[in-house]
Amino acid sequence: MPLPTADMAWPPLDHRVITAMADWSTWWAGDPIELAERYGLYGMRHGAMSREEPRARGLLGWAQRWWWGARTAPGEQLTKYHLPVAGDLARVSADLLFSEPPALHIDDSMTTQTAVDNLIDDGLHVAFLEGAELAAAVGGCYLRVVWDDSVRDTPWIDVVGQDTAIPDLVAGVLKGVTFWTEVQRQGQIVWRHLERHEPGRILHGLYQGTPTNLGQAVPLADVEQTAGLADQANAEGAILTGIDTLTAAYVPNMRPARAWRHIPAVNGWGRSDFQSLESTFDAIDEVYSSWMRDIRIGKGRIIVPQGYLDQHGPGRGASWNEDREVYSTVNALPRSGDGGMQLTSTQFAIRYQEHTATLTDLMEHAVRLAGYSGATFGFAQDGSAMTATEIRSRERRSMTTRARKTLYWGPAVRSIVLAWLGIAQAKFGMQVKPCEPSVEFRDSVAPAPQELAQTAQLLRAAEAISTDQVVRLVHPDWDEDQTADEVIRIQGEYGRSLADPTQVGDEQPAGPQPLDPQLYGTYPGEPDGDEGPIVPMGPAAAGGGSK
Repeated sequence: MPLPTADMAWPPLDHRVITAMADWSTWWAGDPIELAERYGLYGMRHGAMSREEPRARGLLGWAQRWWWGARTAPGEQLTKYHLPVAGDLARVSADLLFSEPPALHIDDSMTTQTAVDNLIDDGLHVAFLEGAELAAAVGGCYLRVVWDDSVRDTPWIDVVGQDTAIPDLVAGVLKGVTFWTEVQRQGQIVWRHLERHEPGRILHGLYQGTPTNLGQAVPLADVEQTAGLADQANAEGAILTGIDTLTAAYVPNMRPARAWRHIPAVNGWGRSDFQSLESTFDAIDEVYSSWMRDIRIGKGRIIVPQGYLDQHGPGRGASWNEDREVYSTVNALPRSGDGGMQLTSTQFAIRYQEHTATLTDLMEHAVRLAGYSGATFGFAQDGSAMTATEIRSRERRSMTTRARKTLYWGPAVRSIVLAWLGIAQAKFGMQVKPCEPSVEFRDSVAPAPQELAQTAQLLRAAEAISTDQVVRLVHPDWDEDQTADEVIRIQGEYGRSLADPTQVGDEQPAGPQPLDPQLYGTYPGEPDGDEGPIVPMGPAAAGGGSK
């Protein structure tokens, strides 16, 4: 599918999809002003509707029922506080997946393996972390291969959110995708850069339109951000990649997207960890703000009689210095039975326990519905040290969610590394072999050395593990050479080497060695050593044993 040639609504999606992704993005960003605008009267600017349309559809009243949608009373400052639970959920999701970089293995090319290892250290691990957090927030992300020889001498992998892409999905398989970026805005005039990835080429287009419409195509050289592409693209606005592999891969956060599975254009898209939790986030902020309000109005107040105020002269008012220690008597006659000349202190209660219990319950509810264990976020912990096995047991729900997400990340990682190797070879002349690597997601909860040592000891006692496997168990990050060297050192120190102790020098006889004729014999009548039962020739066989 080529780039658009005529004006059209943008983005070309159902308004429910646009609204949902805008809501998730706002909660993830966590800006109180943006939240107030998003759910208040000012707002719907991030959605696909104008102010009048929500009123006609009844959505305005719905938004105003939210705590963030309620207006601040005239003359009062905004005293709403935001607790960034949504951002914490997205960050934890990324940490569970990629706190350790995945192991990418290329079996038949050491040169290619080295290039992939360098890619991980050169920013791929960071891209995975960013992509996982972005996918958890907006429902999915895209990995794309990017190159610019004026910036780097190798290609790299970039991350794009699901909310700025239009994919072509066939049975869940990505056939092409169009990314868009707003590069300039002047009033109601918006310039957008569209970048479409197809097998063998990448199309670029620049459009001048409005906040809700794409507008007309204009030359790439019209704005500074895309001027550099004008010389590289052909007459169709395409840059040929030189490979048949699609230079982008899609990673859904989780499927199915419950809210829009019945919408044909987006039923293959992923869903956010925040889906159906927006009202819970709103309630958390309301409780937290109520707690802060109790603290604010709970400060001690002193009601001072008029006579205790220091007068500053006509028209200049009066004040009370609460830090002053000594006061002169007031020249006034006390009135019988009247406490008007007394200082009165006021102290409101701060409902700490009620707010704490309510807030904890709401946060645990949000964490559980997002697919995680409360222990992952520090709920219900006694502070004692735990082993990795105990941590996995308490965080089973989080680990199950992590395992589900790796099922979506695995194919995308293999696909994008294959595309990266193809571009590295075709565009940069790197001596690599384009092939899909095997992907191993490393454990996000590393066992303690003591736990590994106990495991190795038990397996040793059961004679169920070799020295080589013990070294690999304790040092999973070592390569083959390091593992082999350590095995040799261990065998040498503990006398477990299989070398002949009578052999002098490094050379060892090859092949199986003959049995010692002093200890073993052969079948009578078979001196040539043909196969047969071994006859012991020790003292017992010679008649010297006990009877």
